[in-house]
Amino acid sequence: MNTEDRSDERKIFSGRGINRRDFLGLTSLAILAACNAEPGDKTLPALQSGQKFNDAVQGAVFSKTKLAKEYPESEATPESGFRVNGKDDGPPKFDVANWHLEIVGLVKHPGIYTLDVLKTFPKRVMTTKHVCVEGWSMNPKWGGTLLSLVLRAAGVDEDAKYLSAECWDDYYVPYDMASVMHPQTLLCYEAYSKPLTLEHGGPVRIVMPTKLGYKSAKWLKKLTVTNEKPGGYWEDQGYDWFAGL
Repeated sequence: MNTEDRSDERKIFSGRGINRRDFLGLTSLAILAACNAEPGDKTLPALQSGQKFNDAVQGAVFSKTKLAKEYPESEATPESGFRVNGKDDGPPKFDVANWHLEIVGLVKHPGIYTLDVLKTFPKRVMTTKHVCVEGWSMNPKWGGTLLSLVLRAAGVDEDAKYLSAECWDDYYVPYDMASVMHPQTLLCYEAYSKPLTLEHGGPVRIVMPTKLGYKSAKWLKKLTVTNEKPGGYWEDQGYDWFAGL
């Protein structure tokens, strides 16, 4: 983000500028509008033109250290209520037994990370709220390793701006690096102390409780660290790019 962008952010939040709560309310309206838009709809250019503003404001208020609320296990959604949701009817077909994650781009040690390798990193367990843009939420109990730890082991350039995730179902998701390196962003391989099932995005998915649910990429295939702002499956159709909570 250049100096001019940051100047715009200061103007937005200074004096009589919009506050965070008001802004998030406006952002929610934009997202709901996007839900009713179709590719080729005249609504899309207007929504997409507002994304730069949304990104600047949400990036300005995002904290790299502030944690999303974590719930006691007694307040977790029962495992029977662990809802399946996605863009298609079911999981994609790929070689689950030999699953691996490729990490490339602005890293010193690009390469392949198997599930066994990911499990050598410290494990993080948390119960956090998953908020879907469709209007429902749940509090699953997740387990996995911090994405930041894996990226640092790969020698990530921490001055890089973005990360793009590609999935085995051809879904693709863009992220800002501050959110990627957040201390609650997981490469999740467990739910409810059990291996993450295929229907829920296993063997490994991203869990990011600071974002709306469509940022929680399932069936991970490849991560690319870049300075070129990437698009996303929903973002390219007008959905909010930052998608912060």
